[in-house]
Amino acid sequence: MSDEVRRVGRELVYQGTILEVYKDHMEFANGNTAEWDFIHHNGAAAVVPVMDDGRILMVRQYRNALERETLEIPAGKLDKPKEPGIDCARRELEEETGYRSENMEKLLSLRTTVAFCNERIEIFVARDLISSHQHLDEGEYVDVKSYSLNELKEMIFSGKIEDSKTIAAILAYESRYVHVK
Repeated sequence: MSDEVRRVGRELVYQGTILEVYKDHMEFANGNTAEWDFIHHNGAAAVVPVMDDGRILMVRQYRNALERETLEIPAGKLDKPKEPGIDCARRELEEETGYRSENMEKLLSLRTTVAFCNERIEIFVARDLISSHQHLDEGEYVDVKSYSLNELKEMIFSGKIEDSKTIAAILAYESRYVHVK
């Protein structure tokens, strides 16, 4: 922490299946104090699955927080806090899309909401996809469809895709692999 801000206490308020919510007691160099919310998340991984024709596999699924379906890249939480992101990405690729890949490369890491949460998502690009079969979790319903990069960008800029990891991944993929200088 910086010299101006320090945490003097932390209390667990709620422990769920994928996150822990804390109330942090903060103290500032000027003598003021505050209570800040903090959400701990063990992390996740996601993957941009690129078909041989350049189309990208996407998953449509219901998201309770938004009370509607969203279109996203395949992703999921780490099984254990120290699980390698690439292992999680491989597992989620096959579970959600029914494809697997031995040709995966790290694209980027991102923090989803730095103001109050420490969630980190490692994102990979998967090529040379091999057809397998989905292994959806109980209670998970996922539709899989492929889209061109232009279709995905249009959905991003028209507001049809709002998921931050998906937006970052698609635009980073384009920047790194399509518009290489």
